[in-house]
Amino acid sequence: MKKYTDSGIEIKELYTEPADTNELPGEFPYTRGIQPDMYRGKLWTMRQYAGFSTAEESNKRYHYLLSQGVSGLSVAFDLPTQIGYDSDNAIAEGEVGKTGVAIDSLEDMETLFAGINLEEVSTSMTINATGFILLAFYVALAKKQQADLNKISGTIQNDILKEYAARGTYIYPPKPSMRIITDIFEWCAKEVPKWNTISISGYHIREAGSTAVQEIAFTLSNGKAYVKAALEKGLDINVFGKRLSFFFNAHNNLFEEIAKFRAARRIWATIMKELGATDPKAMMLRFHTQTGGATLTAQQPLNNISRVTIQTLAAVLGGTQSLHTNGYDEAFSLPTEQAAAIALRTQQIVAFESGAPDTVDPLAGSYFIEALTTEVETETIKLIEKIDSLGGSVSAIEQEFMQDEIAKSAFEYQRQIEAGEKIIVGINKFQATEHTAPPSFKIDDSIRQVQADKLQKLKANRDNEKVKTALQKIHAAAVSNINLMPLVVDAVECYCTLGEISDELRNVFGEYQ
Repeated sequence: MKKYTDSGIEIKELYTEPADTNELPGEFPYTRGIQPDMYRGKLWTMRQYAGFSTAEESNKRYHYLLSQGVSGLSVAFDLPTQIGYDSDNAIAEGEVGKTGVAIDSLEDMETLFAGINLEEVSTSMTINATGFILLAFYVALAKKQQADLNKISGTIQNDILKEYAARGTYIYPPKPSMRIITDIFEWCAKEVPKWNTISISGYHIREAGSTAVQEIAFTLSNGKAYVKAALEKGLDINVFGKRLSFFFNAHNNLFEEIAKFRAARRIWATIMKELGATDPKAMMLRFHTQTGGATLTAQQPLNNISRVTIQTLAAVLGGTQSLHTNGYDEAFSLPTEQAAAIALRTQQIVAFESGAPDTVDPLAGSYFIEALTTEVETETIKLIEKIDSLGGSVSAIEQEFMQDEIAKSAFEYQRQIEAGEKIIVGINKFQATEHTAPPSFKIDDSIRQVQADKLQKLKANRDNEKVKTALQKIHAAAVSNINLMPLVVDAVECYCTLGEISDELRNVFGEYQ
């Protein structure tokens, strides 16, 4: 279909110099995008990250978002779920349902997606240490819906290395954690082939204070570590490589962010080729983007709408495959329904009114963008080579190299703000004397008792002999290095809880300190 400007000028699908035959979109090294037609063929998936309180409450928000035009769901889980504790565990007190939805069992997952056909929606789950259990819940639910598992699509974040480096929601030590991840790679390739088995995340690295270069250097290094672990297990890079995806941050420096995304594609394609990939799809860096949570300010919060708009443009002009836009009120609380709607409308305005998606890689050929892409690439490769010299990502994390580099960058960024060298509107310049807080969305602590009551009833009504047997099989498989995923799916279908499965593996693997 032809596209035109408001003045009636036809917009070509692709602009390029006649002599330029090496840098075409859809061709190695994918600097200009992974598809020849990019958004002319299909827009990015518009997601809204949501999850809070109970599965019942989150389900209502999902139905609202779907009615407003989201094309994919993105699930946030509370901290106890992320680190493998049921809601009735003493450690969970004060945290149930706060940073996301509490999911203790298959019963909660059934409620979370009630009325939603899993064959028709792509679901991203931001979960790492317990990602394999949440995936098992999702697959078990799909089976109950009699869905075709070959059609189920979505992503589990499943990136444990960045938890050690930047975020902290790990359970097991690095070696068994990597083993679980490669078990997922192997199992999904056979059972849920359209599922993205990992979303290698730079988002939290950036949120912890890294620079744009550090974000992609550390993320791509972590990606190399996962690929090497899978190769050591004997998996085919041309199979599992197609199901790897990435998760990046979009900040306010428009041109650096665009250059970052372009450079990341180029570097990853080269890395995968050097590691033995021959299938073009295994060399393509596919990524989801979320606008920068750390850039949002509690002061003059409506300014955050402008920040999110700039970040949305950066992601789109940089060629993202999927995008979540933050609510303007997230410096205060979970996003209200109004803020979530404005965030989604921001994507829709960029998609349907701005003209940004009308041609592929519209900034290609800009002296500035091309030079900046190359400079970001050069600096990133230097940092990756440094990590390689330390023995790779796992070793670099164990030596706290990544953690130290992020801390230095975070300190320098804050110093610049406090010295007035970097302007943050409403923070260190253009302050307002009056402060109007937006409506906040808070979660009541009574949610924990609601979840505890559900767990008590669940345990009273399930077949506890089957539960005991299922957990014993998981223990034996963990000890003998048998793939855990089939047994975890069996266990959740018996209504074993997330905490019970996590604890069974704690008994084998221990906890990372």
